Amino acid sequence: MRTAITRLLGIEFPLFAFSHCRDVVAAVTNAGGFGVLGAIAYTPERLDAELTWIDRQVGGRPYGVDVLVPGRVDAAAPGGVARAIPERHRDFVARLLARHGVQAGPERDGGGADEFGRRVTAAGAAGLAEVALGHPIGLIASALGPPPPELVARAREAGVPVAALVGTVEHARRQVAAGVDIVVAQGAEAGGHTGEISTMVLVPQVADAVAPVPVLAAGGIASGRQMAAAMALGAQGVWCGSVWLTTEEAETSPAVRRKLLAASSLDTVRSRSRTGKPARQLRSAWTDAWDSAEDSPGPLGMPLQMLVAERAMARIGAAAERGEPGAVELATYFVGQVVGQLDRVRPAREVVYGMVYEFAEAVERLAGLSR
Repeated sequence: MRTAITRLLGIEFPLFAFSHCRDVVAAVTNAGGFGVLGAIAYTPERLDAELTWIDRQVGGRPYGVDVLVPGRVDAAAPGGVARAIPERHRDFVARLLARHGVQAGPERDGGGADEFGRRVTAAGAAGLAEVALGHPIGLIASALGPPPPELVARAREAGVPVAALVGTVEHARRQVAAGVDIVVAQGAEAGGHTGEISTMVLVPQVADAVAPVPVLAAGGIASGRQMAAAMALGAQGVWCGSVWLTTEEAETSPAVRRKLLAASSLDTVRSRSRTGKPARQLRSAWTDAWDSAEDSPGPLGMPLQMLVAERAMARIGAAAERGEPGAVELATYFVGQVVGQLDRVRPAREVVYGMVYEFAEAVERLAGLSR
């Protein structure tokens, strides 16, 4: 497959795999695609270790790193990010867990919370990006906001292209003005942080608005037919996340994986309950409580809601793995509407090849229409 993206990055297939799991990143890269590791979960030291492992696995094949660069975050209290969480939000979580039989943990974990909060800032993203650029990566991606000028300049110096995710045409234009080399047009169907415009509508608009800058399509893509549709809309490749969550290599816990495999495309919701910004995820007792319960204080902004949610999710996840029904009801994970197509566990390499083969069949079938 030859597109502007494959030529720019030196890859066989313009199929990108966003994942928080190093094993998925390495497997997709080794299969001819392009793995992208989400860095937000890691400290700089841990990220360096993860990338060192990937370097050994991929043998010089290109892969990328995604850093979270929010356009705005809530200010932290002088005593640290954790101190800025209101008591009513702590109490709400405690009551929610108790209603579902999940044992509450320590109310405060200032050191760890503050470290996590610092990573969800432009300065924190810059630190993670600096670690990433110390490795032979082929791409650095900016999520949520325009990359800081310092990040673009540092990437240019290292000869590494910069990508950015967008949900509107205006955002795409801003990203190009900020110096990005690749625009990822992500539709509302996608998992994680999304806008409100569908992929089918967004991709051709963005492709026209930023040409000749190459565009990747994201949102609702987990098959070769959907990949072919994205390319027909003007994309030079596809950026996928949800499809990797049910692969053998994924970081997904067994309890959440079972929920993903059983879910339909109606079982996701855009909710601020995990990060403070609208993010598509599995609908669960957690999202329902934050979004509609009478006693809900409403989600906080980023990064405070992330701290509230992730500390609770650690306890929920552990209880769900023990088979506690209430915890299973609360468990959720970022995933797109394409979850309705994910019905079995497969190796990531098999997913790559399956999408490529189906893409070729779709293109051949369309070519036959003009014969």
